[in-house]
Amino acid sequence: MKAPKRIGILTGGGDCPGLNAVIRAVVKTVINDYNMAVVGFLDGFEGLVENKFIKLNSDNASGILTRGGTILGSSNRADPFRYSTLESGKLEYRDRSDSALKTYEDHGLEALICIGGDGTMAVSQKLIHKNIPIVGIPKTIDNDLLATDVTFGFDSALTTATEAIDKIHTTAQSHHRVMVVEVMGRYAGWLALCSGLAGGGDIVLIPEIPYNIDSVCEAIKQRKYRGRYFSILVVGEGAKPIGGEMVVKKRVEGSPEPIRLGGISHKVADDIEDKIQVETRVTILGHLLRGGVPSPADRLLATRFGVAAAEQVAKRNFGQMVALRGNEIVTVPIEDVAGKTRVIPPDSPYLTMARSVGTCLGE
Repeated sequence: MKAPKRIGILTGGGDCPGLNAVIRAVVKTVINDYNMAVVGFLDGFEGLVENKFIKLNSDNASGILTRGGTILGSSNRADPFRYSTLESGKLEYRDRSDSALKTYEDHGLEALICIGGDGTMAVSQKLIHKNIPIVGIPKTIDNDLLATDVTFGFDSALTTATEAIDKIHTTAQSHHRVMVVEVMGRYAGWLALCSGLAGGGDIVLIPEIPYNIDSVCEAIKQRKYRGRYFSILVVGEGAKPIGGEMVVKKRVEGSPEPIRLGGISHKVADDIEDKIQVETRVTILGHLLRGGVPSPADRLLATRFGVAAAEQVAKRNFGQMVALRGNEIVTVPIEDVAGKTRVIPPDSPYLTMARSVGTCLGE
């Protein structure tokens, strides 16, 4: 079969460094290698529903490799199958997937490339059932997407988190304090564990291992006995104490992911001060982790993913997501990753490393 001549592309979910690099790679590859035309939908699936778009070409896809964010815009609230609209001051939800299909057909598209995480892949799988041919590209700073060893965006966020921990060290040491650094990651601890290891965190708390606050306090006291009068504690936003719950910052009505985690660092800090009366301060990195230019590693990975996705479109190998396994780019069915989370397994070498170098995991 001949390669498609006209395709669409969108970026769904939260933004992250590397999105523009992947857009650039897709656009340049499909134009240079396959002579395709490209339509970019604005603000994720919202653009597909509302027919908001721009035509992408080699000119407007140039000079964006190093830029953070996405030139197409993104949205994590625009699920075509549960699309929210404000009517008479009240949010109403409707299935607008037929509008998305009509937009796709009106543009004369033969394929759609969707860039995003598990939520984007879940929506993509539903659109596949409406006969929209889709190729997915894995993106998230949380690194929690199944079937790929790493997602682009993770390395950039890891770099930002590690640099922040490095800077926190000096003030913690100067004031003999416990410094708690909270990072994103949702229900997976990849960002917390890896930045904690890379930044020399003394204590790392992750969602996969509910923590015992007494173990945390004991680790701080043991450091003090050894003449280390400060401690760095890195905590993932989804961490929780044994028998406790995750801290929910707020709930966002109309979002495919209505629960917004955040604030566990304040609970940990308050508990430490209550139990052992050590001055404790909190830094929540939050959306800082999503910003800035992509790291060289993410630029390379995003480019590899973009080129590979373009190749799958040309082959009409639809319903697939490109992924990294070892050093190889492979494809996996989108249905295998849609709406699923990759957490740190108990036998992870990162956990073994942490325990070997004496990092307290709150166990």
